[in-house]
Amino acid sequence: MSNTGMNMRGKITFYEEKNFQGRSYECMSDCSDMTSSLNRCQSCRVESGCFMVYDRSNYMGNQYFMRRGEYSDYMSMMGMRDCIKSCRMIPMHRGQFRMKIYERENFGGQMNELMDDCDNIQDRYRMSDCQSCNVMDGHWLMYEQPHFRGKMMYMRPGEYKSFRDMGMSGQRFMSMRRITDSCN
Repeated sequence: MSNTGMNMRGKITFYEEKNFQGRSYECMSDCSDMTSSLNRCQSCRVESGCFMVYDRSNYMGNQYFMRRGEYSDYMSMMGMRDCIKSCRMIPMHRGQFRMKIYERENFGGQMNELMDDCDNIQDRYRMSDCQSCNVMDGHWLMYEQPHFRGKMMYMRPGEYKSFRDMGMSGQRFMSMRRITDSCN
């Protein structure tokens, strides 16, 4: 098995209709555009691993985190207004988690380093906003509201100088959670 394959274990099956009916499309890796495989997607089953699904092609639009389980009518369960158009498999990460969050774009303003979940940056760090970050280790979910609520964004290792430039203008991130290997 390749090095990538060892880190990328997961399987998700999408169905055109609710309750796992109609044509299906099985995915074991990233898929930037599912519209060529399915006309629509109204239910899915995550057999293993964790995935981010997006309501637009090329990993754009609203993001939703899915772990192992059955989603017979995910649109009403998750409040989605549109069908899934793309998905990204989240690699399993073992080891420490580290992320630096910054109050302003381009790594400006107050900086704090996280190694575990933070349910409210305002309460913990007296930080009113997070506009950029550097993910050094692990994979994270950032949420627009405290206590891991609201819209979310998947962050993998790398530097993110401006959330606005990533299409997240006007969105604030107030809580962060590690994506652990408990997805399976």
